[in-house]
Amino acid sequence: MTASVFTVGLIVGSASHDSLNRRYADALRRIAPEAGLDLVDIPIAHLPFYGTQYDREYPAVGVDLKRAIDEVDGLLIVTPEYNRSIPAVLKNAIDWATRPGGKSSLAGVPTAVTGASKGAVSTAVAQAHLKSILSALGVPLVGVPEAYIRVDDGFFAEDGSFAREGTSEFLAGFLSALHDLIARWR
Repeated sequence: MTASVFTVGLIVGSASHDSLNRRYADALRRIAPEAGLDLVDIPIAHLPFYGTQYDREYPAVGVDLKRAIDEVDGLLIVTPEYNRSIPAVLKNAIDWATRPGGKSSLAGVPTAVTGASKGAVSTAVAQAHLKSILSALGVPLVGVPEAYIRVDDGFFAEDGSFAREGTSEFLAGFLSALHDLIARWR
């Protein structure tokens, strides 16, 4: 167990009720303490579509999202891949978190990106797109290891944890890399 425990905001980039990436995030939550992380949900599906009309009088829903990000030590973003990119709900949350101009809540927040899919290339293209967006916003990112997770029928145990020890070990290492990044940025 790592000496310092950091609070990490967990953003799942899906509005689906039966999201595979929500299941994956819940399994990550089970092993996060091994890496010295406490994952707290930052919901995004309820956000209205962002528009500049909100910049003059920022609504409570936007303020709440920004406050939730400001209150954590880092972020873990779990994204599906839709049409070779990130879902609209996730891009919308990024827009809310970085507005109004000059008042980004994302800049300087240590962040790890992962995602799961049943497809052969997993979420590699969406993650690359997301990392490009976040990098342009001044977000420090975990570079290695990368976690493009392919889910098969035996991926989850009955209790929702990862069924394979090797998967748990790899992802604990991924989460430890986020812990290390946060420690360096504090």
